[in-house]
Amino acid sequence: MRNEIPGQRATKSKAAAALFAGLAFVLPASADTATPACDAPLDLIRLANPLPHIAQKVTAGEPITIVAIGSSSTAGAGASSPAATYPSRLEVELREHFPRLSITVINRGVGGEEVPDMLARFDSSVIAAKPDLVLWQLGTNSVIRGHKLADHGALIRAGLNKVRAIGADVVLIDPQFAPKVITKPEAESMVALIATTAKREDVDLFRRFDVMRHWREVDHLAFETFVSPDGLHMNDWSYACMAKGLGNAIAEATQRPIMSATALHHVVP
Repeated sequence: MRNEIPGQRATKSKAAAALFAGLAFVLPASADTATPACDAPLDLIRLANPLPHIAQKVTAGEPITIVAIGSSSTAGAGASSPAATYPSRLEVELREHFPRLSITVINRGVGGEEVPDMLARFDSSVIAAKPDLVLWQLGTNSVIRGHKLADHGALIRAGLNKVRAIGADVVLIDPQFAPKVITKPEAESMVALIATTAKREDVDLFRRFDVMRHWREVDHLAFETFVSPDGLHMNDWSYACMAKGLGNAIAEATQRPIMSATALHHVVP
C-alpha cells in the first residue's frame, strides 16, 4: 500500500479544486483568427492514481526530472519550434504550478518508433536520466502501419517494470485523435488495449485520444484547428492545450491525499 506523505493534507483539498478551476484557457490569438479556448473536462484528464514519488519531491522541495519518451508526437512533429512541443510546454506549465521547484522535462521522442523500438532504448534514454516521472506516449505508429496488437500488452508491461525498478512514477499517453489515425481499423482497439493495460498494471493514463475527440465532437473544432496539414500530427495550439491539461492533471495527482494502509483497512466496502 502507498503511505501518506507527511505535511501534505493541510492544503490539498483547496489546491485540488483550484487546479481544475482554471483549466479552460485561451492561447494568444493571431492577427486574423480568434484562437479557441482549450477545453478538457476534468473527467477526461484526471489521472486515476496519485503520483507518490513526485509528491515526495514536491514536499522536500527537491529538483524534479521528467522524461517524455515516445515517437514523433513527443519529438514534436507539427510544432513550429522545439519550444512548442508538448514536453517543452509541459515544463513551463509545471513551473507555474510549482514555482519554487527546479523542474526539467527531457524530450526523448524519436519519430517513427513503435513500442519495441522504445523498449530497446529504455535503459539509455529513460532509466539513465534517473527520472522521477516517465511519460510514455505510444501506439500511434503501430496503428498507422496496421501492425498486430497481440504482443503490445506484454511489451508495455516490460517497460513499466523498468520504471518501477527505479521507483519512478509513470503516465501512459495513448494515440492522437487525427484523420490518419481514426481511419485505421485498429485505432480504437489500440486505445482500449493501452487503457486496459494501464488499469491492470495500476498506472496512470492520460487519455489524449478522448481529449482530442472531445475537441472535435463536443467543441466542434475543425481538424485544421488542432491537427497539422499532414492529417496526423498535432500543432502548436494542440500541443499547448495537451500540456495544459497534462500539467493540471500531474499537479492535482501530486497533491492528492494518499490513503494510508491503516485508513484503507477501516474503509467499509
